[in-house]
Amino acid sequence: MSTVQDHLPLAPLAAAGPAPVQPNRRRPTRRAALGTAGRYLTLVLALVLLVGPLVVPLLAAFKAPGEDLFGPNATVLPQNWSLDAFRELLDRIPIFAYMGNSLMVAVLAVGSNVIFASLAGYMLSRQGWRGRKTVYLLLISAMIFPFESIMVSLFAQVRGIGLTDTLAGVWVPGMVAVLNVLLMRAAFMAVPSEIEDAALMDGAGEFRRFWQIFLPATRGVLTVVVITTFITVWDDFLWPLLILRSDENLTLMLGLSQLQGNFGLDYRVVLAGAVAAFVPVAILFFICQKYFFKGMESGGVKL
Repeated sequence: MSTVQDHLPLAPLAAAGPAPVQPNRRRPTRRAALGTAGRYLTLVLALVLLVGPLVVPLLAAFKAPGEDLFGPNATVLPQNWSLDAFRELLDRIPIFAYMGNSLMVAVLAVGSNVIFASLAGYMLSRQGWRGRKTVYLLLISAMIFPFESIMVSLFAQVRGIGLTDTLAGVWVPGMVAVLNVLLMRAAFMAVPSEIEDAALMDGAGEFRRFWQIFLPATRGVLTVVVITTFITVWDDFLWPLLILRSDENLTLMLGLSQLQGNFGLDYRVVLAGAVAAFVPVAILFFICQKYFFKGMESGGVKL
């Protein structure tokens, strides 16, 4: 004879098994908190040391006439914001024409470096042809000599082909940099060989592998080449000083050197010119920063 207890369901706790163990969430210790605060303090200090000498002079360009630019009585932020220095800059020199000349040379240099450094770096990264190591050693040895040691001979060659006092004469010596070739070579060699083998099995030719496999995999290094080449050409002063003669062909750095008059130097106007020279570089960096920091992560493995 069955009882009532025989028809009762089993206890839910017994059917469910043992209770899950809750993770032990410990609060961060005091030592870890101090370590995090120390890291942030170090980063802030490094930011002040690196950016401070740049920001303070740039802010001085917006000070009104009569304010102290530097010294014990000078303030970091302008007490009265003014654009008088920029108006005087526009009156003294045709800065937009000079910026256009520098921009033209920089764009030509960036384009030629991207094309020739990519092709040369890809060639040096490929195996199976004689003389590859010899060419690589010659490129390495070329970096030993500073520009000042070959400046006279380079000027004679540029004058021999009739490119003095032209923007092409400023651009030709910087068509391709040895460092950019070596950077692209190292980037191409870092692409996994399995990807190239898979492309070969799919019937991809040499140019298709270069264009669709290797270039997308090295976009981070390409961005480094673009930014460094642009800044180098944009800030160049010595070589344009040797090549250019006429006022309409001057680059921005040479044009800013004309701000020094016979009765001294107005630092407010010079700082305004520095702000104008800094803006294109900042725009380029902010446009390319995504590829500059994350381009190396999106390599050939994702293709």
